[in-house]
Amino acid sequence: MAVVVRGLVRPLLASSLTVLCPLLPVLALAGQAAATAAPSFEEVAAEAARARESGAADEAIRWYRRGVRMRPQWDEGWWYLATGLYEGDHYAEAAGAFGRFLAVKPQPGPARALRGLCLFQAKDYKAALRELARWMAEGSVGNPEIQQAAWYHLAVLRIREGQFELALEPMTQLCRSGAESPRVVRAAGLKLRRSPMLPSEVPQESEELLDLAGRAGYSWIALKVDDAQVRFKALLERFPQAPNAHYCYGLFLLSQGADDAALAQFREEMAAQPLSVYPRLETAFELLKRGDYAAAKPHAEEAVRLAPGLFAAHNALGRILVELDEVPRGVTELEEAARLAPESPEMYFALAHAYSRAGRAADAERARATFQKLDAARRAAKAHTAEGGA
Repeated sequence: MAVVVRGLVRPLLASSLTVLCPLLPVLALAGQAAATAAPSFEEVAAEAARARESGAADEAIRWYRRGVRMRPQWDEGWWYLATGLYEGDHYAEAAGAFGRFLAVKPQPGPARALRGLCLFQAKDYKAALRELARWMAEGSVGNPEIQQAAWYHLAVLRIREGQFELALEPMTQLCRSGAESPRVVRAAGLKLRRSPMLPSEVPQESEELLDLAGRAGYSWIALKVDDAQVRFKALLERFPQAPNAHYCYGLFLLSQGADDAALAQFREEMAAQPLSVYPRLETAFELLKRGDYAAAKPHAEEAVRLAPGLFAAHNALGRILVELDEVPRGVTELEEAARLAPESPEMYFALAHAYSRAGRAADAERARATFQKLDAARRAAKAHTAEGGA
């Protein structure tokens, strides 16, 4: 029986070998190809660096994509992939790659600014604003080119959102560290005239007015006072009835200590633009500073009526009412101001004073603690920004 088995097995083996032998070279080549198609991570990283350094951008991106798939925590790979995509105008994908880099390496640096710029180009303006604001709060880290681009885009995004006061911080960095340019002038004009739009959205018929205002605004922010004075006068000569023209000049005069001249400009603005809230608000604050609370009150009340969602209007009215001994109503106004601007230390400082005047010691202590916390955070952010911009 065993002989029969051996007799059957041998022909079967021979038959199998006959079929397999022609396939052996093919199988060997397939094995070699598999080995060639699966380089190590170190080999992929070396090829990526070689392609990048030789200027082969598309090839480098392919290698870096492969590398980060093999090793998702490879921060250098994510950085070069993101910057390669950014330089190739692939902004949405670059924003994602910068996000992965920041997840691996979350320290303050230029990556967050670049991610914000990518999101801006991809027209995800809300996300871009968040990223650029965080970058600035973390110290504005980056080379001068990145800083200028990030400050500009943060400023125009805040202007677009109607955050004109917040736009002053990046505009100040921009105007005091770089030369005057058409795009900076246009952004300054939008901020000064409180026009909530992007520079690219400005209608052609408004360009001259915005640029005249912007040149004055740039000189003012850049501390070129004599130039600003000349430019504001040129603005008013060309557009004497333009909304916010007298108001802007009044703000400039106020910053130079010419308080009475500033109040005169605010009156001019109110006469030309009866529904304008800001000259009323500035008048109220100036009279509050002078201690003329009775004269300040109607201006603040009108500002609240015209702009019930404006925290500064409630702040002004609340402080004035407290000084006039209308404390309960003053507290209500200041609580509304703090609700509308929960990140503002000034709101809680005023609220703490009002609670004290109302005899609400525990509430006053809580408001004071909130003020100290927010004020310390703001000071730390400013110090960080100064270090990053140094």
